Amino acid sequence: MLALRELQAAFAAHIVAGDRADFLAAVTGDAIPAAARLGVYRHHVFSSLASALSETYPTVKSAVGEEFFRRIVRAYVTTTLPVQPVLAEYGEDFPGFIATFEAARDLAYLADVAQLDWVLNRAFHAAWTPALGVADLLAIGTELLPTQRLALQPGAALIESDFPIDRIWSLSQPGAVEKTIDPQAGGVRLLVLRRSDAAAFAPLSVGEMAFVRGVADGRTLEEAAALGLGAQPVFDLSSSFGRLLGLEAFAALRQD
Repeated sequence: MLALRELQAAFAAHIVAGDRADFLAAVTGDAIPAAARLGVYRHHVFSSLASALSETYPTVKSAVGEEFFRRIVRAYVTTTLPVQPVLAEYGEDFPGFIATFEAARDLAYLADVAQLDWVLNRAFHAAWTPALGVADLLAIGTELLPTQRLALQPGAALIESDFPIDRIWSLSQPGAVEKTIDPQAGGVRLLVLRRSDAAAFAPLSVGEMAFVRGVADGRTLEEAAALGLGAQPVFDLSSSFGRLLGLEAFAALRQD
């Protein structure tokens, strides 16, 4: 007879692979065979996880179609079960799985599309905090402003891709104007943020990307600005900083 811990491990393994004869032998009672009863449970588990991934990765699903998406999901679920009870947190490593999925080898853009879906999902479920405004900066004063450390909004993320993943995302939206997109049309740099009732992204220049990354890494505004100028000599700090304030990219001030 299997010990409790062994029984639990065998149950999880059977749900994934359906081939644990020792576990089937431990299931007793009922006129319906154990394999049939557990088959219903396995179907429910896979359906629930597939539905969760479909909600989290809608752009991936739209890009490859229902049938191929389910094929990827089936392969993923058999190797990766949830480790937390919130299904919105399931599938963090799905983009990495797609990158190594042999059947998607010719879809080089797909892993980056999945990464965009994931960070949008994470931003959407992040806590909402008041945004940093011009009045907050005026209260500090121009002399001290360069030494300030800002924090991005909770759930904010930077994503850079060699593919036009923003346009691929837009193509999957209701009422999309574009009908087809060349995946080789060029890359993009994006800042993903939570809005009051959704998640959104905004394109960044090379300098803005370096600047925001510096802020995210805990650099002072002066240090982050230097990174922006180093990445893009024509980087306009005043214009870009104003744009980022308008996007409500920053949260509370951070001071040493």
